[in-house]
Amino acid sequence: MQNLQQYLTVTEAAEFLGVTANTLRNWGRESKISEYRHPLNNYRLYKKSDLQALLARTERSRRAAEKSK
Repeated sequence: MQNLQQYLTVTEAAEFLGVTANTLRNWGRESKISEYRHPLNNYRLYKKSDLQALLARTERSRRAAEKSK
C-alpha cells in the first residue's frame, strides 16, 4: 500500500464528496467507487485522487446536462 496520507477514511471521504458515510459504503459495495483497506485495522480507505476524479466526472456530466437544456 502506498503512503497512507494519500487516503481518506470513510468520514473524511464522505465529507469531501458531500454525501453520507453510508452512501459511500453503498457505492463501494456496488463497485461505483474503489475501496482500499488499512493494512492494520482493515478499515475502508479511499484514494484522494479517485475522489477528485469522481468529482471531476460529476462536474463534466452536470455541465453537459445544462448545455443540452
